Amino acid sequence: MNYYQVNIPNPGNQDQIDILIAQLAEAGFESFEEAETSIIAYIPEKDYHDQVFSEIEYCQLPVVVKEITTELIEDRNWNEVWESNYPPVMISDHCIVRAPFHECPPGVQFDIIIKPKMAFGTAHHETTAQMLRVLLETDVTGKKVLDMGCGSGVLAILCSMKGAAEITAIDLDEWSYSNTIENSEINHIKNIIPLLGDATLLKAPMQFDVILANINKNILLNDMSAYVGVLSTDGSIYFSGFYTTDLADISNMASINQLKYIDSCSENNWVVAHFIKQ
Repeated sequence: MNYYQVNIPNPGNQDQIDILIAQLAEAGFESFEEAETSIIAYIPEKDYHDQVFSEIEYCQLPVVVKEITTELIEDRNWNEVWESNYPPVMISDHCIVRAPFHECPPGVQFDIIIKPKMAFGTAHHETTAQMLRVLLETDVTGKKVLDMGCGSGVLAILCSMKGAAEITAIDLDEWSYSNTIENSEINHIKNIIPLLGDATLLKAPMQFDVILANINKNILLNDMSAYVGVLSTDGSIYFSGFYTTDLADISNMASINQLKYIDSCSENNWVVAHFIKQ
């Protein structure tokens, strides 16, 4: 499938960025990257049309309209692009996230192979790298895990390698869904259940001991009650995808949903926060 890559001037404010990405998702865009000066969004060629921005007020501003650029990206080119721009990532000295064309150095305990595609979650972003570091210190042995907004499936794969009993990996992005399946197969993982969709999939009798939600502030706030509804008592939930300035809002919503704050860590103002269900 061919995709249009659309570059939109970065609004600068994180709340505005989150709103823009949410509106772009509603308009049919499937994957997003935050660059310093732009938001890069991808939409299937078949879904791109002249009115795709008609309901997005920010994209109607004259100063923004003249800066929006589009480029048709052919599906067959993605591996070539990634192969030239995708260095392996070492996490805490004993976990590597690499592409199939990289070698694994000796002495690595967790060797995670991610076949480069458009799915978010290659460990190059601070949120994914931090979540991986947190997971390396977290006992998931024999536990049921939910990876919400799974991207490439890298967090789910590490959970499986660390002995999780079963991992449900959910993403509303078709690229992420298919990439999670592909990466599970590459890593010989058998206990990841991939699902295409959003928090509306979270219904009884689902129940998880650990939930990982590396998404963005607005979605976390909107869907938190759905996550908590399938989290077992005393279960852990890890939120990421937001800035240090957003931690208070996340913590307030968590408290409303009977979640107790445990701790958090940050890198370049990106946060991972740990809560437990009381």
